[in-house]
Amino acid sequence: MIESMLTPKTTCVVFDCDGVLVDAVSSWRTLHDHFGTDNSVNLQRFIDGEFSDVEFMRSDIRMWKSIQDPIYRDELFRAYSGVKLMQGTREVVEKLQANGIFVAIVSAGVDLFVASIASMLNVDDWIANGFVFNDDDTLSDDGVCRLHATGKGEIILRLLEMNNLEVENCVSVGDSEMDLSMHVNGSRFIGFNPTRESSLAAFEKAGIDVIHEKDLRAILPLLRFE
Repeated sequence: MIESMLTPKTTCVVFDCDGVLVDAVSSWRTLHDHFGTDNSVNLQRFIDGEFSDVEFMRSDIRMWKSIQDPIYRDELFRAYSGVKLMQGTREVVEKLQANGIFVAIVSAGVDLFVASIASMLNVDDWIANGFVFNDDDTLSDDGVCRLHATGKGEIILRLLEMNNLEVENCVSVGDSEMDLSMHVNGSRFIGFNPTRESSLAAFEKAGIDVIHEKDLRAILPLLRFE
């Protein structure tokens, strides 16, 4: 009870999308599965800081186009048709919004996909990386980098300022070590169902709360509604 009283009231929750709001490790990985490609080597190089976000997106697109070129926007939409929400997602977002809590998505995932999730859940704001399409609706060679995967904190601070929200009342939820950038000074961060050993190790080192089950409702006891 004492610990609960010391926890600031939650007025804003910022979610990563892939692996948190949806039961898919990565919206980029979903497209690799669709085209039968594997970019795991470049993913590790990206995590290690050898690739920039733009270079990493370009390497993904290049792999897909080696299988099929051109690629139309409609096909990318179809690739996401089987992705499901994480268990408890609707209930959690509805409860947060019923309590007047600002809900946002800050994702380095694919904007086509994140936009559909944001609309489905009726969140207050969202941002994601994504694609450039040619005039004939075919995929170009480059992606759009609206935020860096390891620079989400800058976006969150801007979001808080724009909506007159305080840092200490903000809670962010992510599933990977790169999401730790969401843990801006003074805020709280919850690690949700990390699937990589490197993510789990980073969360343990950071000393943050970690949920080890695939049910988003497990974050609710860690929030303060009153």
